[in-house]
Amino acid sequence: MAIEILLLVAGLALVLIGAEALVDGASGLARRWGVSEFVIGLTIVAIGTSAPEMVVSFISAVEHNADMAVGNIVGSNIFNTALILGISAIIAPVAITRGNLRRDIPVNIGITVVLILCGLKNRLFGIGEDGLSRVEGALFLACFIWYMISSFRHDKENRAEEAAGADPAAETAKPMNLLRAILYIVGGLVALVFGGRLFVDHAQVIARMAGLSDKFIAITVLAAGTSLPELATSCIAAAKGKGQLALGNVLGSNTFNILLILGGSALITPLGMGNITTVDYAALFACALSLVLFSWTGKRNSLDRFEGITLVLLQIAYFAYLFIVR
Repeated sequence: MAIEILLLVAGLALVLIGAEALVDGASGLARRWGVSEFVIGLTIVAIGTSAPEMVVSFISAVEHNADMAVGNIVGSNIFNTALILGISAIIAPVAITRGNLRRDIPVNIGITVVLILCGLKNRLFGIGEDGLSRVEGALFLACFIWYMISSFRHDKENRAEEAAGADPAAETAKPMNLLRAILYIVGGLVALVFGGRLFVDHAQVIARMAGLSDKFIAITVLAAGTSLPELATSCIAAAKGKGQLALGNVLGSNTFNILLILGGSALITPLGMGNITTVDYAALFACALSLVLFSWTGKRNSLDRFEGITLVLLQIAYFAYLFIVR
């Protein structure tokens, strides 16, 4: 057990080092390419930090383990919104742009609702089986491509709002060398993926030794472990005053998880979702809805520390429920 704990710590250290490099490289690349930090977080950073979820869910789909494939994504999206964005807001308020309010946050809640309806279509409407078919998986992938293209096309507003709230000293600083930025990003992602994998592997060993089920492991230990890259990246971004990068990472990861990872997994094999409970879906929906509600509160559009604490408490309550009913 002592060796397992040491390996967990080693994995966590790699994740933190990788997150620091990724944030610096992504910010440098955003300035060099003239795109917003939000879009960099939504695309490059989100896709990179979601690599562990993709590996776990795709392998689970190949092995016809739908509980692991779906539970991993449901748990990760709850973890992303409630804990990661919550902690980021506690570290520093996360600004919400008009573009986020009009497009990105509605898309996040929209795809969450669609996933829930697919998972409950038999229980609610008596249609087919609860889960994702190959056709639905293909539609999810098509929506993902559309959203990525749309994000770049509508990035002008995000850039303008980021420029208005930027630190003048940072704006006049010399941009990071392109090669250095790319090396920081690639090196950071490698450290994140390998550190996250090291953490997850040994967390699963400990969980299985405790006799926990596949669904419980997927929606708690695995979801939290595969979300470590997002957690480290968003928290460090928030601490560096790059709230839009943190927000883009979370929203992008959620979108990537549902549309690309579950869509791709469903193409490999149809995913049954009968073992995902209404409480799991309720927690997933509550996280997406709270982001909408919190975005409109306060004197300015942002997630403040009180709202961050509320999100973290939601995650704690959900985990407490899982431990009680496991």
